[in-house]
Amino acid sequence: MEQKTILLDCDKQQLKDYLTTKYDVKPFVANQVFDWLYKGADFEDMSNISKPLRTLLAQDNVAKSASIIKTLTSDIDGTQKMLYRLHDGNVIEGVLMKYKYGNTLCVSTQVGCRMGCKFCASTLDGLVRNLSAGEIMGQVVAVNVLGQGKRYVDNIVLMGSGEPLDNYDNVVKFLKMVSSDQTLNISQRNISLSTCGLVPQMLQLAEEGLSVNLTISLHNARQQGREEIMPIAKKYSVSEVMSAARNYFQKTGRRVIIEYTLIDGNNDSYSDALALANAVRNMSVHINLIRLNPVKERKLRATSDTNANKFLAYLHKLNVSATLRRQMGVDIDGACGQLRRNYLEQG
Repeated sequence: MEQKTILLDCDKQQLKDYLTTKYDVKPFVANQVFDWLYKGADFEDMSNISKPLRTLLAQDNVAKSASIIKTLTSDIDGTQKMLYRLHDGNVIEGVLMKYKYGNTLCVSTQVGCRMGCKFCASTLDGLVRNLSAGEIMGQVVAVNVLGQGKRYVDNIVLMGSGEPLDNYDNVVKFLKMVSSDQTLNISQRNISLSTCGLVPQMLQLAEEGLSVNLTISLHNARQQGREEIMPIAKKYSVSEVMSAARNYFQKTGRRVIIEYTLIDGNNDSYSDALALANAVRNMSVHINLIRLNPVKERKLRATSDTNANKFLAYLHKLNVSATLRRQMGVDIDGACGQLRRNYLEQG
């Protein structure tokens, strides 16, 4: 397949330079194309652009970098899972969660994932490829269009398929673009980035001058127990990850969130809660406890609701800020750890 240019990879000035140089268009025409891109338009929809230019642009470029091909809606809580087709035929998933304070979109940053976490569906096929900044943006644009001219996506979480910091350059470019007042102007304080703990990239992110919320997928504060479910722990220890998290708070002033999936027999005892409390001591941190969501290919079991509430009580007794997250989208495989690459490729 001939490589095409994804126009959403460009900021406004880059797009203007590209179109005026390659296609000899006027700057105001480039601005019109830019506006259409953020309305989720394909080339044939750009009604104030001449037909010959639209035809020419379509030969070499991609306007809609992620197109929604199916939406599944939870009968339980109204959570929606979007299946996006990319220009090369790959399929990725995202989830829209509706809260009283606004709509939160979970986006993917890679096709597949190579981190190998034992509780996650995204990593079953390994890493296929990184998404470009424009392909991450395309997911937000496609859903934002549902607002019919009004902002529909209020918050973004980079918690879909893939490890965001394993696609560092594209993710940082996306963060800067999506928060620009020339695009969707979503406050960085309304954006959360989740990582399994790539320490060098965590340290680098703290120096970017961003104010996004950093979320650490910790899931076990004991070194050996974490290695059993997260291979990355063999490269970066729990203490190294937590040190990098402290550094992020010191550099940005943004409180760190710890994601902790409760797995029966692995990380749900009182001693596990004590290890977690010790790991976050003297940190500005909040713990999100998550009941393990089912993945048919995985053998791990969720802790019981009784044990989940006991674990939460342990943390509160240890003076740790923590909540037990409400499960959303489980019936459509749209919950934490359930997103994957090829959900619809056979259908």
